[in-house]
Amino acid sequence: MQLNHDLLMERPARQVSLSGASNFRDLGGYQGLDGRRLQWGKLYRSAHLAHLTQDDLQQLQTLGINRSADFRGEDESNNYAYAWPRIARNALVVEPTVIQRAHSLMEQGHHMSAGDTQELMHDTYRSFVNVYGYRFAQFFTLLQRSDEPLVFHCTAGKDRTGWAAALLLTALGVNEEQIMEDYLLTNQYFKRPTHVFGTLSEEALDALWRVQPSYLMASVDTVRAQHASVDRYLTEVLGVDSAARERLADLYLEA
Repeated sequence: MQLNHDLLMERPARQVSLSGASNFRDLGGYQGLDGRRLQWGKLYRSAHLAHLTQDDLQQLQTLGINRSADFRGEDESNNYAYAWPRIARNALVVEPTVIQRAHSLMEQGHHMSAGDTQELMHDTYRSFVNVYGYRFAQFFTLLQRSDEPLVFHCTAGKDRTGWAAALLLTALGVNEEQIMEDYLLTNQYFKRPTHVFGTLSEEALDALWRVQPSYLMASVDTVRAQHASVDRYLTEVLGVDSAARERLADLYLEA
């Protein structure tokens, strides 16, 4: 019992604490194919990286992170651009339709309730499947190029990043319980923006900035309705066949 406690204490920290980015965390330790766990220090997920400090950059350099996958839309990337030395940015554009639609509704005088916001979030997650599948296929192509440490992110690191993480963990054999556990950690690690978003109520803001199981399940249910399972979707649409899974396992799972 003491040995297990010691091993637990030696496990790397899930969260990487940075001054200029929140929701930055390591995907290591989750149990995947054949009981093998994801390696620590290889795959990270985060909110955007535009506000990193020099100390933050030094920390990422120490971690060996030299490439990023950026799921932000064009305006997001232009407004909060980054071009950090030693980090090769790969743009995988997925437009943030929930923000655009919420702005449009409010400009028309519509009062956005928490329920309205939740439904916009559900529609957004369905769009990841129905509109942007090719971007997530490109993500898997990037992952298979090498095992150099990579961080993938959007603006808040919760929705587009959350779906990417769910797909990746599924491909590596992680079970649904652990995937949902990782997804919901955003509510612990994401620091909400301090500016007020239009005239949204506190309940609607919670629906916008926090994650809920039903959000991720909107993507999952869409996939299951169209392809029977996330595994089949990975193979049939994203091109993550058995050879690709073996490649990913060799790169990111413990031996």
